[in-house]
Amino acid sequence: MAMAMVRSGLRTALRGGSRAPAQPKRNFSSSGHHDDAYETAKWEKITYVGIVGCTIFAIYNLSKGHPHYDEPPAYPYLHIRNKEFPWGDGLFETKNHH
Repeated sequence: MAMAMVRSGLRTALRGGSRAPAQPKRNFSSSGHHDDAYETAKWEKITYVGIVGCTIFAIYNLSKGHPHYDEPPAYPYLHIRNKEFPWGDGLFETKNHH
């Protein structure tokens, strides 16, 4: 009986039959029939066009002149110093006391 099972198993293996069924392929939501190489090439082209466009725009903006305005008037209230600082005129001044 055991010998018959071995022969049957050998015959089946030699014929290629009785294979394990293939597992069904799982489709995740991110693999919705997109070709990754196509998408990569598309975004690479978009990046290069964006780099060229930004460079041209920056050169255009930097090549234009900008207006120079007169200095604003020195308003007296901007730098009022009514009282001496307790440490003197400068914070890191060293005074030689001889």
